[in-house]
Amino acid sequence: MTKSQNDANILPYDGSACYYGPMLSLHEASHYCNVFLETLQWQQDEFTMFGKRIITRRKVAWYGDAGLAYTYSKTTRHALPWTPHLLELKAMAEQASGYTFNTCLLNLYHNGTESMGWHSDNEKELGKMPVIASVSLGAERRFVLKHKKTNQKIELLLEHGSMLLMKGETQQHWLHSLPPAKRIEDLRMNLTFRNIVAGG
Repeated sequence: MTKSQNDANILPYDGSACYYGPMLSLHEASHYCNVFLETLQWQQDEFTMFGKRIITRRKVAWYGDAGLAYTYSKTTRHALPWTPHLLELKAMAEQASGYTFNTCLLNLYHNGTESMGWHSDNEKELGKMPVIASVSLGAERRFVLKHKKTNQKIELLLEHGSMLLMKGETQQHWLHSLPPAKRIEDLRMNLTFRNIVAGG
């Protein structure tokens, strides 16, 4: 594993988002991606939109410390026990960021047609100023942040094996999304390490 020093804040105001670039070698990143694809308990995500229950093609998995629960999009999930490989990447994220995490929400996008709309990770269980470390594996995808009042956008390309750290007031003032990219045929996986501080 390698540690990037490129951790400058990419947001102009109202928060902090630091892109560390690749934290893993290509071989390590591919190995973790394959292991997680084969061994984790993936399931389709569900949420409610305009009173209708939606089931996504994108799949999710949630792991963490014993007894923790997390509610988003009106769905409550209970953490599955950490696996050794997840604990390895958690330790990497903690060492690089200086923060500790007790859960990991994973998203699996099978190809570029699967995406994530505008949202903030501002659920009450995450506290007032959540710290989220997002590790990307697989296909490189465009990631966009948009300020809630000014609509200013910040874009970056999340590389295979890279890490993005969002902290401070970011979730209060910024939305983020993973836009569709229909020409991308390969899968992407991201691991978002979080800390449940209340209500879990």
